[in-house]
Amino acid sequence: MSENSSNRSATAPDGDRRILVTSALPYANGSIHLGHLLEHIQTDIWTRFQRLRGNECYSVCADDAHGTPVMLKAQELNITPEEMVARTRAEHHQDLLDFHVEYDNYYVTHSPENKALCEEIYHRLDNAGYISKHTINQLFDPQKEMFLPDRFVKGTCPSCGAEDQNGDSCDVCGATYAPTEVVNPRSVVSGATPVLKESEHFFFDLPKFEGMLKSWIRSGALQEEMANKLEEWFEEGLQQWDISRDSPYFGFEIPGTTNKFFYVWVDAPVGYMASFQHYCNEHNIDFDSFWKEGSETELYHFIGKDITYFHCLFWPAMLEGAGYRKPTGVNIHGFVTVNGAKMSKSRGTFIKGRTYLDYLNPEYLRYYFAAKLGDGVSDIDLNFTDFAQKVNSDLVGKVVNIASRCAGFITKRFDGTLSDNVLEPELVRDFQNAAPRIAGLYEKRKYHQAIREIMALADRANQFIDANAPWVTIKEEGKEAFTHDVCSLGINLFRLLVVYLKPVLPVLAGKAEAFLNDELTWASLDTVLTGHAINKFKPMMQRVEMEKIDAMIDASKESLAAPEPAVDPNSPLGQDPISDTISFDEFAKVDLRIAKIAHAEHVEKADKLLRLELDLGGETRQVFAGIKSAYSPEALIGKHTVMVANLAPRKMRFGLSEGMVLAAGPGGDELYIMEPHEGAKPGMRVK
Repeated sequence: MSENSSNRSATAPDGDRRILVTSALPYANGSIHLGHLLEHIQTDIWTRFQRLRGNECYSVCADDAHGTPVMLKAQELNITPEEMVARTRAEHHQDLLDFHVEYDNYYVTHSPENKALCEEIYHRLDNAGYISKHTINQLFDPQKEMFLPDRFVKGTCPSCGAEDQNGDSCDVCGATYAPTEVVNPRSVVSGATPVLKESEHFFFDLPKFEGMLKSWIRSGALQEEMANKLEEWFEEGLQQWDISRDSPYFGFEIPGTTNKFFYVWVDAPVGYMASFQHYCNEHNIDFDSFWKEGSETELYHFIGKDITYFHCLFWPAMLEGAGYRKPTGVNIHGFVTVNGAKMSKSRGTFIKGRTYLDYLNPEYLRYYFAAKLGDGVSDIDLNFTDFAQKVNSDLVGKVVNIASRCAGFITKRFDGTLSDNVLEPELVRDFQNAAPRIAGLYEKRKYHQAIREIMALADRANQFIDANAPWVTIKEEGKEAFTHDVCSLGINLFRLLVVYLKPVLPVLAGKAEAFLNDELTWASLDTVLTGHAINKFKPMMQRVEMEKIDAMIDASKESLAAPEPAVDPNSPLGQDPISDTISFDEFAKVDLRIAKIAHAEHVEKADKLLRLELDLGGETRQVFAGIKSAYSPEALIGKHTVMVANLAPRKMRFGLSEGMVLAAGPGGDELYIMEPHEGAKPGMRVK
């Protein structure tokens, strides 16, 4: 949320704001998983909050349908790309609905609205002089007869000689390069050796928008840390952006061309506009009032940090050049790790949304993500032990427990009607007076702080019930009216808590509304139910069972195909081949030391590298380690590991690497750093 929009929003009366919200588009070649759901849940909470406050708020999304991966996946399935996209979109939408994520319109980028808007924006940019043509050399697959995107080329790194590296960067040394520089390149699609071939491409003149972009990213539209990160692109110099791709390609053909298509990152963000336009056409809403330049409406994008530069450089420049408004804010979040590590298929922590739904209540995940989500871009760790404890303690043990403790007395002893008397009006006022504070936290996407505030109120409600013990007073002569007042106030406090939680837990709120015989809106915080008939209490939420979590993880595991045996499979060493032997004297030269990981962070533009600061007991070393696929930086900080301390420093693109940490495993997300036994201290030599 931008500071500018937050300040304006805080002073705008409820119901006076007109807001359009979008989420990044799921790609149409795979299932929704828990990582995707973080963003969709974050978005849904915010839009539900705005509607609860009475604001006119629309949210739209779509499946991202175009590009080479979709085309190739459809070929593999022997169906058309359109068929595959239709199937995937239906699956995605149903998964989101079952997690209670409700978009006003969930569309697809392969739509007539998107095609028309892309062509209109292209013509506007072209007429304004922002489009040019250049002939470039590209790698071409002679078997598949197609030009190869960078990530569809593999080969030997031209810098360090590492094999099987991507066509644009090396995960071993961190070097970046053009695909044409790769040594011994091969096509990922066919395995053939690609050849160089010329092709004319269309380019968008991004450098012409440098001044505008510098001003916009510092306007409060982005989190400060992301604005700082984007400054690096200006330091390197903005480049002309290639917006075209050659046939065969699944996408929209560029007007006036043959076999030239818009690059998927051109039409994907335009898909936000197209999805909303489709909704506007069906519901008689003025599309232009939300997208025209100078619009007084608000526009927010929710995205992951990996697609920041598309949304915060290319997209606002396209909008500016075509005469449309720019986003009020781009809200950027981090990734999801599970139990402290990157999601893993073999460990069962790469969990599809549908698999989760087969075992667990979706509101558990909505609540847990809300309890962890702030307004920054730090990764969110889904720790399943903490997950079960938090849901059971907060939702079942605190919130729902308030109603279940009081409702039976109201139903059985007081004819299902709440008392006319409010026993402790000052306690009710404290709950009501929390509304501006909690609203401000929701508005700024500081959900974790809002949840803490709400749970602190839940603790007070339970303390009130404990202190007045209606199960005791109901048996005492002359205390019947008092017991009625206590239980009625407990029900009212529960009601106020549910209003605050309604954006996070819409189904629980619906059950509470049925129980309370009341509709809950933000405005209903101002009222207290007295002399009001309620319905019989029914269980609203069950406890999380670890057995179901374990079953979900087991169901998510994928067995890994065993590699070809390189040695006797009956050997104690299994199927890992033994390297050529070395002498004891050679081995003795390796200085292995215990090191504490004092700091860890991602390395920009490196798929596998993390930058570690290792404490050797008085000396600090910087090491770049290829373990990003298995660990989040946050999960490593504070751990002890083993490093090669006398390895010669190596100059890398990202800095000097002063050693090597030891890790074992088959690779990918199955990689484990060596951790010494408890008691080992930094600097100790491994003998």
